[in-house]
Parts: sequence; structure tokens; C-alpha cells
Amino acid sequence: MADVEQNKPKGRTVTGRVTSNKCNQTITVLIERREPHPVYGKYIRRSTKVHAHDANNECGEGDLVTVRESRPYSKTKSWVLVSIDQRAPADIGSTVANNGSR
Repeated sequence: MADVEQNKPKGRTVTGRVTSNKCNQTITVLIERREPHPVYGKYIRRSTKVHAHDANNECGEGDLVTVRESRPYSKTKSWVLVSIDQRAPADIGSTVANNGSR
């Protein structure tokens, strides 16, 4: 019984989209959730941005990733990258740049 409890990962695990990877070994992840409005009951989208530790600098902007709560790495960074679930298409950055110039 004690062995099973030790293998359980600590902290909650969530999935979100990478919005920035400009810092070294750090990614910014946007986590969206749906919750009902307190009065009207309509489901609305709420979002939270967290900083996560990416030890190998392997994430890119737009990737769908899974992050887990961990010990604090810095003042604002207390999440760690678990896995990259889906890579973003490589042409997203180039299409945005090309559409802006005519």
C-alpha cells in the first residue's frame, strides 16, 4: 500500500498551449478552462498563464503541452514540463509575417 502512494505524482497536471518560449529554459503556458457563470449558468472560458520549466528548450510557440506543479524554480515559475502532446505547424510564424506586409 505504501509503495503505491509513493509512485503517485505530486501536484496537479494540466494541459495548455505555449504562448512564449523566449526565456532560457522557461515557457509560458496558457491554460483554459470552462466554468458556468454564477448567475446565468452559461459556460464561459477562463484562462490562466503559468511559467513552466523546460530544461531542454524543446518547446515552440503554439505547442500543446502537459505541465505539472512542482517546487518553485524562481519567483514566478513553479511548474515543470511533462510532455509535448502536439507540435504546432512550422508555417504559423511565416504566414503571420507574410500577411502583415503587402
